[in-house]
Amino acid sequence: MSREFPLAYPWRLNLEAVARSSGVHPDVVMRFVELDLIRPLGDAPGGPWFSPGVPGLIARVLRLHSELSLNYAAIPLVLDLLVRVDLLERRLVEITQVEGTA
Repeated sequence: MSREFPLAYPWRLNLEAVARSSGVHPDVVMRFVELDLIRPLGDAPGGPWFSPGVPGLIARVLRLHSELSLNYAAIPLVLDLLVRVDLLERRLVEITQVEGTA
């Protein structure tokens, strides 16, 4: 009888893993760090280390830059606005659910 183990995602990714997952060169990842578009988790030995969500963030940055022709200075503002829109949409769903049950 074999045991089944649930998939475990790594809690942090190194530079090469982020670059490979994102489909970009590691220099591009470090350039995004310099531009403060992504932030490493800290200066742990063997780093820089990144959260598992960073490849998705890099994909979003690349999409904003290439498809909408946004410069890298405007992208943090757009990302912040997208997070705020997402929070407001979640809040609206919560309010709608509460009003629907009342």
